[in-house]
Amino acid sequence: MLLDSAGIWFRSYYALPESLTSPDGTPVNAVRGFCDMLAKLLTERAPRRVVACLDNDWRPEFRVRALSSYKAHRVAEPAPKSGTTADGPTGTDTAEEAVPDTLEPQIPVILDLLAALGIDTAEAEGYEADDVIATLVAREHTDPIEVITGDRDLFQLVRESPTTCRVVYIGGGLAKAQDYGPAELAERYELPTENAGRAYAEMAMLRGDPSDGLPGVAGIGEKTAAKLITRFGSLSELRAAAEAGEQGLTKRNREQLSEAAAYLDAAPTVVNTVPDAPVTHSLPSDVLPREERLSETRVSNAGLATAVDTERVRELQQEWGLGSTVDRLLDALSA
Repeated sequence: MLLDSAGIWFRSYYALPESLTSPDGTPVNAVRGFCDMLAKLLTERAPRRVVACLDNDWRPEFRVRALSSYKAHRVAEPAPKSGTTADGPTGTDTAEEAVPDTLEPQIPVILDLLAALGIDTAEAEGYEADDVIATLVAREHTDPIEVITGDRDLFQLVRESPTTCRVVYIGGGLAKAQDYGPAELAERYELPTENAGRAYAEMAMLRGDPSDGLPGVAGIGEKTAAKLITRFGSLSELRAAAEAGEQGLTKRNREQLSEAAAYLDAAPTVVNTVPDAPVTHSLPSDVLPREERLSETRVSNAGLATAVDTERVRELQQEWGLGSTVDRLLDALSA
């Protein structure tokens, strides 16, 4: 199970009231929501291995260089030259994401809890969590994968082999989670099943995404984009057909694609996840520390699990007034 961690704590923050506070009055709504969601995922989906994936850089330079509008509307003003974003350290000239003042202090608490619970985290310098997840998917040849996210961009990772990868979309909350593999994705968006993930990414390039600052191709919406990618097989083939004046495209479609040429040149760099990011892990193994292994030592990625540091977990529980939230999470690890 690969967790899009920032997406989960942002969602938790907005879903729960700030009146949930620690003994000193600090809001802990995001911490509580994150822990409750993780406990439910562990209980209901019973993964053997878990990695909480982090954004080292939420707006990487290589994507901004390709398309300056990428996430530009989310930049906090004024942007510092150095410091720490919600998801990790910034680079020298990296803008900081606008994060609510009462959310930012909660993120280290979540990370402290994950460490005490023996749950692995992963990040890659200069890359987003999406790229960390994509890299871990590309490396996995043993176990089936579930990606937990509220970001549709990760639909591009669904696959059947060498192991399955499914995306559990929680954009509407965990109670309304939607589970996508290639067949479900193809049916939902009317895309070819054999390359549903790749087709989704290229459809998204045409359609655009205002939430990420992607303008898309003017006049081409989701349904038209899906039909064009399905008909021509890929974005590159579609563009070649447009340039060649093929009759399978309307004159207006050809004009639209031509007018958006500069954007379409940049879009793959922005939309496509990176499958070979330099991922580093906080622990030597991602095996979940279940009850029967709590006294053992983590030795390898496929080996034993680190013991839960129960004393540290209880300290954090008391310090931040997390009460039954932490109890449920420990129960989930003991299940």
